[in-house]
Amino acid sequence: MKTMSGAAKSNESDLVRFMLAGTSNMSAACITNPIDVIKIRLQLDNELRSTKVTSQSAGGAKLNTSDQRYYKGMIRGIVSIVRDEGIRGLYKGLPASLMREGSYSTIRLGAYEPMKRLMGATDPSHTPLWKKICAGAASGAIGSSIATPTDLVKVRMQACTSSSKPSANTATISSTNGTPVYTSTLGAFRSIYTEGGVTALYRGVGPTVLRATILTATQIPTYDHVKHTLLNWGWFKGEGLDLHVTASMIAGLASAATTSPVDVVKTRYMRQIHRSSVYSSSLDCILKSFSAEGFLGLYKGFIPNWMRIGPHTIVTFLIFEQLRHLVGMRPV
Repeated sequence: MKTMSGAAKSNESDLVRFMLAGTSNMSAACITNPIDVIKIRLQLDNELRSTKVTSQSAGGAKLNTSDQRYYKGMIRGIVSIVRDEGIRGLYKGLPASLMREGSYSTIRLGAYEPMKRLMGATDPSHTPLWKKICAGAASGAIGSSIATPTDLVKVRMQACTSSSKPSANTATISSTNGTPVYTSTLGAFRSIYTEGGVTALYRGVGPTVLRATILTATQIPTYDHVKHTLLNWGWFKGEGLDLHVTASMIAGLASAATTSPVDVVKTRYMRQIHRSSVYSSSLDCILKSFSAEGFLGLYKGFIPNWMRIGPHTIVTFLIFEQLRHLVGMRPV
């Protein structure tokens, strides 16, 4: 068995792991930003409007007036954004997204293995699932609690349609779709800070941390556990692209299923400027959304959420694993 060189051993440091985690997530964000934009738009589309509203015509017949959505699905939504805002519309919020990945995701993915070690996990192939879940939840909560301002700016900028045909929303703040218009990422940070200081930059920190905790407790442990389970069962001969893609796809689906309701609440609560303009709290947002739109309302944007998390997960772990291999670090 070959021994690892001194240089390779030094690259097992946590600092290198954090750098590789950030690079991997930022690369994935560049690829999935268009899907993230349409996900945000769909989550806000027809907000707080019942899907079962009917009205009486002059002759007494019931007419369905419920579907007032503008984007009407992922594909047509993308077409609408390109038509109204150009290709650049699909890349709104990219600088803020990169800042978010470079902080939040660097911490949540980079701290996952150190967290496992703290829990006494020394054998990656036979670590109990509960330790992986706890490690993921802790690293996700820490990362998101620090990086909430970047997430807030990303949501605000991606939600702004800059269009004469916005989706039907209940709030109107300073633009046609209830979302403030920012000319730049730095300008967004300044404007939000002016609204209410540091507190305004951390609006929605509750659902943001909750989403990140659920996401990281699902995504990374699922990838980790599925990969080593498949290896232990002998279904794959060893580390490789086929194994990494398989484990990533399963982790992406699991993540989308567990985080979508919290993601909807996070998006809607972060979008508003004034604290009481529509929702007074995260709980108020959940109750109002559920009351007006039903359970499925909390899964608005599920397909693009899955289409984002899936590719994002695959790209992140493929790059992460390849970079680890290049610097002589052991696989996840």
